[in-house]
Amino acid sequence: MNRAQREAAVRRIMEGTEPRVPPGLPADAVRRGSRLLRRRELALRLMWLLLCAATVAFTVWALVARPWVEPPSETTPPLTGW
Repeated sequence: MNRAQREAAVRRIMEGTEPRVPPGLPADAVRRGSRLLRRRELALRLMWLLLCAATVAFTVWALVARPWVEPPSETTPPLTGW
């Protein structure tokens, strides 16, 4: 097939009727897309839940451990002048 014949074939295809889609393809695409959206929503909800749980755990730890307070001294100063 030479170039002119290929161009003529392409023109016939492009000028023809609308392209035909297999009958089940749109329904499969919608189903697959909705499944992907549900999975994405679930993943986002799980990430938010983990973030909230980590924040609560850190807050509880900080309130219990009080890392900003200086720990008490382990030794006592020497007693002189008794």
